[in-house]
Amino acid sequence: MSDIGATEIGIDTLGSTSIGSNAVSSVIIGLVNPKTPVNVGGIMRAAGCYRVDSVCYTGRRYELAAKSGDAQYDVDTKDAAKTIPLTGVESLLDQVPVGAKIICVDLVVGATPLPHFVHPEHAFYIFGPEDGTIPQVLIDAAHEVVYVPTVGCMNLAASVNVLLYDRLAKSAQMLAGDELIKQSRDNNNRTKVKHWRNKE
Repeated sequence: MSDIGATEIGIDTLGSTSIGSNAVSSVIIGLVNPKTPVNVGGIMRAAGCYRVDSVCYTGRRYELAAKSGDAQYDVDTKDAAKTIPLTGVESLLDQVPVGAKIICVDLVVGATPLPHFVHPEHAFYIFGPEDGTIPQVLIDAAHEVVYVPTVGCMNLAASVNVLLYDRLAKSAQMLAGDELIKQSRDNNNRTKVKHWRNKE
């Protein structure tokens, strides 16, 4: 594991992950055997935009697919993977920090609609694969199970983006303003809102 964000998420003396006392909030994304580099790349870009601490995944399909050629899968154009750990693991449950809540996100009977959900400060969000669902053992271990109430299912990266945006929209820690826009926008974007309404 990388030591990125070590002041907020630390490793205790037994080797298990724990949340440091300085952490205001923490977010880890867990992926169950993801299939395509396009989705994982999109998730890493979202992780950078929404300030996720780390991403981990099980299975080998992503690694095997990524080896077939990086150029066609260059979705993470902001290179979030260079600063946010992306780690293959044997077990997602073994990666959950002490103090974090496990939140499974999938179309599961009995789940809570995302608009009604209150996000915990410290969350470990688990998403199923593109062509399957989250195993029952993970559903049973979760503190909460939520779903996005769409007509039909979104792809994996879209689901992660919507979940993270929902967390941001409901957060009291949300940053906003023109300086954030200037720091975040593409190099070719120099447009601005002209306050024509003030001229009426």
